[in-house]
Amino acid sequence: MSQKKAPEKPTGNHTSVEMEMADMVGKPLGGPGTQPTKPVRKKSSESMTSDPDLYYSVEDLRSEPPPGEPVSNRIRPMLGQGKHEAGALFFKDGYRRIDYVLAFPVPRRKHPVKVEHKPEDDSSAFHPEGEDQKVRRRREFEKNLIEAGLDLERDDETKDHGMCFVRLHAPWKVLSQYAEILKIKMPTKKIYELKERTGIKAKAYALWRKTIKPLQPSPQAKQVDKEPYKHISYTFSRDKEHMFLIENRDTFFLPSTRSLIVHEILKRTRYSQKDYAIGITNLIAQGVYTAAYPLHEGEFEGDTDIPPNPRQMLFDEWGSYSKFVKFQPLNLIRNYFGEKIGMYFAWLGLYTKLLIPSSLVGLIVFLYGVFTMDDNVPSDEVCEAYNITMCPLCDRECKYWRLSDSCKSAKFSHLFDNEVTVFFSIFMSLWATWFLENWKRKQMELNYAWDLSGFEEEEEQPRPEYEARLVKHRIEQSDKTGQGYGSASGNAEDSGMGEEVKLPKKQTLFAVGVSSVTILTMFTVTLAAVFAVIMYRLSVASALAIYPNSGQIVSGTAVTLNLIVILILDEIYGSVAAFLTNLECPRTETEYEDKLIFKLFLLKFVNSYASIFYVAFFKGRFMGRPGQYIYAAPGLRMEECGPGGCLYELCIQLSIIMAGKQLIQNNVMEIGMPKLKKFLRECTCFGLCKERAERAEDKAGPRDTRWEEDLVLEPFSGLSPEYLEMIIQFGFVTIFVASFPLAPLLALVNNVLEIRLDARKFVQELRRPMAERAKDIGIWYNILKGITKISVIVNAFVIAITSNFIPRTVYQYMYSPDGSLHGFIDWSLSTFNVSDFEPGSEPRDNRSLGEVVQFCRYRDFRDAPWEAEPYKYNLAYWHIFAARLGFVICFQNFIIFLRDFIGYIIPDVPKELDEQIKKENKIMMDALIHEENVRQGEVEMDPEKEPL
Repeated sequence: MSQKKAPEKPTGNHTSVEMEMADMVGKPLGGPGTQPTKPVRKKSSESMTSDPDLYYSVEDLRSEPPPGEPVSNRIRPMLGQGKHEAGALFFKDGYRRIDYVLAFPVPRRKHPVKVEHKPEDDSSAFHPEGEDQKVRRRREFEKNLIEAGLDLERDDETKDHGMCFVRLHAPWKVLSQYAEILKIKMPTKKIYELKERTGIKAKAYALWRKTIKPLQPSPQAKQVDKEPYKHISYTFSRDKEHMFLIENRDTFFLPSTRSLIVHEILKRTRYSQKDYAIGITNLIAQGVYTAAYPLHEGEFEGDTDIPPNPRQMLFDEWGSYSKFVKFQPLNLIRNYFGEKIGMYFAWLGLYTKLLIPSSLVGLIVFLYGVFTMDDNVPSDEVCEAYNITMCPLCDRECKYWRLSDSCKSAKFSHLFDNEVTVFFSIFMSLWATWFLENWKRKQMELNYAWDLSGFEEEEEQPRPEYEARLVKHRIEQSDKTGQGYGSASGNAEDSGMGEEVKLPKKQTLFAVGVSSVTILTMFTVTLAAVFAVIMYRLSVASALAIYPNSGQIVSGTAVTLNLIVILILDEIYGSVAAFLTNLECPRTETEYEDKLIFKLFLLKFVNSYASIFYVAFFKGRFMGRPGQYIYAAPGLRMEECGPGGCLYELCIQLSIIMAGKQLIQNNVMEIGMPKLKKFLRECTCFGLCKERAERAEDKAGPRDTRWEEDLVLEPFSGLSPEYLEMIIQFGFVTIFVASFPLAPLLALVNNVLEIRLDARKFVQELRRPMAERAKDIGIWYNILKGITKISVIVNAFVIAITSNFIPRTVYQYMYSPDGSLHGFIDWSLSTFNVSDFEPGSEPRDNRSLGEVVQFCRYRDFRDAPWEAEPYKYNLAYWHIFAARLGFVICFQNFIIFLRDFIGYIIPDVPKELDEQIKKENKIMMDALIHEENVRQGEVEMDPEKEPL
């Protein structure tokens, strides 16, 4: 095999990867003063306007082919395929695939703008510019893209007003170079047989596969090889190109991989000679380009007689509501959207699947409460307590009432507060750990199947906002010192010192301090909103006390009002979190995303759960007692739990907030908002709407191009909103599940619909996201672990404090004469002498029940008024207090032990997968050693065996 002479590299302290990256994107490594190589431009008379400096054709931008190579060789047809339709996914020649599209507006003007070539002043790089400055940056950027090896194509039509598009294509040379630099794994020719199961294990596996076969996507959508062997994947290398399974160079790399490579070039390409003037993100932030995006693979709805494209398959197999019982086509999702999005939907699918057993157990707990409702002794005693008079629930206007009036509430409370509630809380705590351990295993399987093992994220470029603030800081420092910006003493980077300049710590600490204070202020706003709802409930309850059944009306309206406040604050907090993160100005996109996620989670977590925590642990705990009530405001005493108890109210509050957030925020807004934004974008897209309407009227004329249709779609804004709504739901499912066993079932129903809604949104309503690689779900896994730990503590306190489990247990084993719950209700009520009411707080009518009331009962464990120390906590109170404390300690330690045990017995990597990875590594290593020996002539190649 002939060896080609390696091109000379710049000298200096630079790695081979950095030098090769610099060669491709035109970044000089010899120092700031090095000038990039100027391209050889080929003039063309086609598609030229009266202003050649502003509008130029693809022929005007592309460089000359090498000597002796005809231009037609650079437009090689795809092997095994004919010419494709122009305006769809290919250049006008019908052969070169469009890998990326850049869009920018052409402003309305009366005469062409003449652009003069002059060096840019770096001090104005981030200041508002005129159109001429944008044109200079565009042409410099596109010139450097061509130097990097990309093919460009512009619109031929000259426009006075509207959108212009630049279409990019990556030839094989560029794809292979970047695939090697980015360490993308691709299938090789080397194969090996997969280990077949034998014995009982094989029969059980075959039975399981046969059982779930109706739930699998169609074979075409699964995109999984059925052969009993596997091609070993290896990091792509141009030197070992013959090793890889390249049947067709044009289809060897998936479209998502091609767009990833082009995006990498766009991130690294310069538009100026200065160090900070780099990347498409900067240009979009400055308005030089409006959008940069890969194209969707055609229409999502098409002729059934034609083989469907990947977008159609996703819409039919993934976005169809009729396929809600089927598994997701994860391989197709990954191939189309990339590993990062594929990882999210794999996580969501596993979470939804594991909600099935928890939903069944929660339903069993609920049904147990239904079937034992009539046999429950405490609720029967409540319904038969016609002679027990209860103290009024508010001052003056409220009347005395019979305990039997709360019969329905007591019966309903038994549905969720019964003997198996503790078991269900233990089960859900272990379920959360089981889910996380299963996800770690699933994650390893996906890393292996998607060739992500060994993938490490590279160092990111600074964000344009960070660079803008850095430039501003440099200018301010140069003004203070009296030295020009960019001088050797004023700019460490330009002086060749090689040290990265960062924002001063004083600015960073100030921004962090402002963020911390603002977040604490937002917490106060949330608590103020909760207090406002409490005041509403107290005032309305007092005003409507004379009407029967007013309590249900007050509770229902208060919970609805609380839900509305939560939804409104959620939207406000999203903007606040984004503002604070922008104020802190993180350096990279990953840092920005992590900081934003953390703020969003804190604010929305507190907003979603503040009212629930209040009902669970504070309502009725600090109200005082009859005769010594604590008042929130003059005439409005602190509220106590209703006749059904605090757990009953907690259940109602949790169910309405959870169902309301999922229905309104997660589903209705996800459907409506993208459609509304698409409509507004169509009407404000710089004349594009008018052009499309004119073409729609002229049916015989040209159709909308793929890039025009994709431009009006909603830009992809990241996975943080998708993760966040599921994380909040995970909290509802685990943290307060002891009070609402049907929470997993509600979550399951929502998620089945959520998956299809998200699928339709990604396929139909959003621009195609740039494919990103990711080995895991990032910071979200740590948040899930934190919620799992919080859930153990909260459920322990809910059972110990909010429910009546501990008082019932203490009475049954310490105070009951026969070991049963007979007499529990009377034992749990204290007695109050109505003559001890504070003046002005007693009921107006002392004969509301038809007789003069001398004594009334209330829920507490205090001595009677005729005791030596009336209204003092009695011995039963301290017994219950000690039992609650002991239960919390034992429950937490027991769950922690079981959780650690589950984590120990479930390995992170399945045994079969671990063996398979080791076997592949050994086979590949032996093949590489053999290949190297053959190349060096130490071993003779067997002519009957195909080389690797």
